[in-house]
Amino acid sequence: MAGKIGLNITQICLPRECTEDEIIEEVLKLNEDPRVHGVYLHLPPASLTSRVLNTLRPEKDVDGTVLVVGGEGPLGVALQCLMQRGGMVVLNSRRSSEGLQKQVCPHRCMRTHTHIHLHKVHLQNMSGVGPLTAALRMRNVVQSSSRWAQGQQYRPWTLRSLKLQPLSPVPSDIEISRAQTPKPVDQLAQEIGLLQEETEAYGRTKAKVRLSLLDRLREQPDGKYVLVAGITPTPLGEGKSTVVIGLVQALSAHLKLNSFACLRQPSQGPTFGVKGGAAGGGYAQVIPMEEFNLHLTGDIHAITAANNLVAAAIDARMLHEATQTDKVTVMSQFGAIVISQWRRLGISEIDPRALTPQEVSSFVRLDLDPAKVTWQRVVDTNDRFLRKITVGQASTEKGHVRETQFDIAVASEIMAILALADGLGDMKTRLGRMVVGSSRSGQPITAEDLGVSGALAVLMKDAIKPTLMQTLEGSPVFVHAGPFANIAHGNSSVLADKLALKLVGEDGFVVTEAGFGADIGMEKFFNIKCRASGLRPNVVVLVATVRALKMHGGGPNVSAGSPLPREYIDENLSLVTKGCSSNLRKQIQIAHLFGVPVVVALNVFKTDTQAEIDLVCQMAKESGAADAVPCHHWARGGRGSVDLAQAVKQASSQPSHFQFLYSQETPIVEKIRMIAQKVYGADDIELSPEAQAKIDYYNQQGYGKLPICMAKTHLSLSHLPEKKGTPTGFTLPIRDIRASIGAGFIYPLVGTMSTMPGLPTRPCFYDIDLDPVTEEITGLF
Repeated sequence: MAGKIGLNITQICLPRECTEDEIIEEVLKLNEDPRVHGVYLHLPPASLTSRVLNTLRPEKDVDGTVLVVGGEGPLGVALQCLMQRGGMVVLNSRRSSEGLQKQVCPHRCMRTHTHIHLHKVHLQNMSGVGPLTAALRMRNVVQSSSRWAQGQQYRPWTLRSLKLQPLSPVPSDIEISRAQTPKPVDQLAQEIGLLQEETEAYGRTKAKVRLSLLDRLREQPDGKYVLVAGITPTPLGEGKSTVVIGLVQALSAHLKLNSFACLRQPSQGPTFGVKGGAAGGGYAQVIPMEEFNLHLTGDIHAITAANNLVAAAIDARMLHEATQTDKVTVMSQFGAIVISQWRRLGISEIDPRALTPQEVSSFVRLDLDPAKVTWQRVVDTNDRFLRKITVGQASTEKGHVRETQFDIAVASEIMAILALADGLGDMKTRLGRMVVGSSRSGQPITAEDLGVSGALAVLMKDAIKPTLMQTLEGSPVFVHAGPFANIAHGNSSVLADKLALKLVGEDGFVVTEAGFGADIGMEKFFNIKCRASGLRPNVVVLVATVRALKMHGGGPNVSAGSPLPREYIDENLSLVTKGCSSNLRKQIQIAHLFGVPVVVALNVFKTDTQAEIDLVCQMAKESGAADAVPCHHWARGGRGSVDLAQAVKQASSQPSHFQFLYSQETPIVEKIRMIAQKVYGADDIELSPEAQAKIDYYNQQGYGKLPICMAKTHLSLSHLPEKKGTPTGFTLPIRDIRASIGAGFIYPLVGTMSTMPGLPTRPCFYDIDLDPVTEEITGLF
């Protein structure tokens, strides 16, 4: 009978002498299993204790042993007493409550492809039940499954915005953040349609979101996809993160459109070094900003642990191969992962004693060349003295000394993999493909060859889930991954964008950010991230400021701690004009190379004059922008970016003719040349002999179809950071070329690029402190 109506029935047999706690443990497992839609307890009366009955969720109870009763007053109390004496568990609820309706009102909608699972918990040797009872139970399971299927469908948002009361003058970022009380993260999750089982809370204000959401909403159309980029950065700052948050607050809190921000997790290196916090600023922030900037949910720490495990495996492997016999090595390495490696080597045996000497040698001798190890250790701190170190100096390492270095944690290839993976399986595959060096015969050695890929996936299994937070006005934010844009691809994760696009619905908006200028982060967003994700943006928001445009127009240099020159404080239409006609126009043109409409967001400062603001907006439109809008979100919150939100909404309704800059089939050298000439404006490229040799090697290994991730200064369109505006007449020097095979790109090194920042003369940590009584943090900004 059960099979005819599509029921899958599983019996869980417990020993007759099992304890109450053991029964409860099984019931709890069934409560949390989303595959189980109904449970009935076939237990003797002595085992049906109130604790056991209270444990079973009412929505999964197919026997009616747990009853939800509405009603108050003497009649309701009397009814409850009678039922409790009869062995029922009574849950009291108001008749009008939403919870009561959900628990007792059956839904009449069920997906035809739903598989209904009924679990029967009983003791051994218990007698069966009659056909009528069985039929009633099956009917209850079908009704329970109907309710479950309805609950799996897309849920309209019920977002409650938080009110802002902006002050003038605008207080410090941390004062603003601390003055706002964020919603509990479970409430936020419910408001945006997440199920309870799809979140994992990390405290009160942040939570991981499980990737099962993608499967649940796989038929849900995506929302609009908006990328925020900027003009070439200057020390004066452009405020892309602030624009992202202000725009999302305007869309959700003021235009009442579902919208999501997707941001990168900041590295603690710059937080304590030169940049400070990265949660936005003024009245456009992610809150709590202390938690956003410090540790978050530990993703960067997981990357550090995984990266350094690979580094430890490399040095240990080289030591053991040099000091042990093949027999000792193979016996010590035998296991499930090792068998997988044998299969890749064509070894069919599973008993190490049956291997031939040649098979043993092919497995245990990777023969890594110490001079060709490319994998570095990492730490999430700006520490210039780790740029070159020597390892293996202890006597226990038997003279196996080599020079190496530390990179900052966010420069790890594992960070890039986290940002580009589309699931746990894809991430594990990519981790295994990472090339850590070459053998003495010139063959690439991977993390899979080291036998470490499974352990890396274990360390990263929670990091792959995006972290849910909120803005000052209660709009949702995903914070996930944080690769730098000058030495990596500089974008938040593919998974965060995909989850957000499903959650906002067809008419909603997802706003994400590309690091540094459009020539750096935006180009990599299009050519690398969009290739990996399959997603296509609807609009580019290009952020500019009057002060930065003045610098690109020929304004004087500025230095930290010194007063701003008068050119940046007083009206200067000449400098603004030159900056707009050079850098702003060029960045708009770069976006048009990819066929995406551009809206210019002018981040307004109090020193900007109306004439300067009007001039920038006019010249932006003349340069091809669909619109150009002054923004005041820093001082006013979302209300200050309503005009920008309306412009983005209008631009997103226009057709987008997205295209990649180059084909995957284009040779490596030509891909580099196309980026240099069409994006940066170079006359040509110049390859060093070492770079040319690497290109030949990568082509030989089959890596020629990978996209290009240029590692160059972010401070200029050229390779010379002091060249502002739109430099011309230069040749781009390619010093070296490296490959991140796991992440899936090749990265040329342009000029001298450091992967480990240093601390300045006056680092930010001088200002950061903790009140031991209140536990309040000061000094973050």
